[in-house]
Amino acid sequence: MFDQILQELRDNENPSQAVPMAKYMKNKFSFLGLTRPARNKIQAGFLKEVRKEKGINWEFIFKCWELPEREYQYLAVDYLTTCVQLLQKEDMAKLELLTVQKSWWDSVDIIAVKLVGELCNKYPKLIDDYILNWAASDNIWLVRTAILFQLKYKQNTDTILLARIIIQNSNSREFFINKAIGWILREYSKTDIQWVKAFIASNPLHPLSVREGSKYL
Repeated sequence: MFDQILQELRDNENPSQAVPMAKYMKNKFSFLGLTRPARNKIQAGFLKEVRKEKGINWEFIFKCWELPEREYQYLAVDYLTTCVQLLQKEDMAKLELLTVQKSWWDSVDIIAVKLVGELCNKYPKLIDDYILNWAASDNIWLVRTAILFQLKYKQNTDTILLARIIIQNSNSREFFINKAIGWILREYSKTDIQWVKAFIASNPLHPLSVREGSKYL
């Protein structure tokens, strides 16, 4: 089943689409040329089958991560989000590896919000064990993950923690960090607009973060 889906993606590659897809991603990765709808169609049966699995095939995940074409990393992330309920606290270290390898927003953001966020909700101690370290990391993608993992927490957002992580990184000149700060503030403003207003007003943030965070204010 696992080898078969890799071959199916390869068999359906579309070179004419691969070039513009790579260009859109700043030519950081090569592509098979499969659009999201095309991948969904190819992967549907595979993902239906993996829902029946009782454990996550991490060997398959890391094999996907080693392959050069980006669609294989997308497949791995789709697989993990399909099996998110099977993630265990010890899997956080594996998610960290996926975050720092072949890093770009298209994989990191899904890992942050749908996988790391779910694990931290299930095992709050992971915040002390991982998130606080990531927030202070030199790796921008770990910092971005620490900022975004609560993106879908809504009323369960730990605003003390959120404020701590944002303030810790508010002097960053890194686009992806400042964009993430704006994104999490914008999203949380849907839940508590007054908190976001007060936070932006009382903290020196990068103009990009303020602009993004203020969209719904």
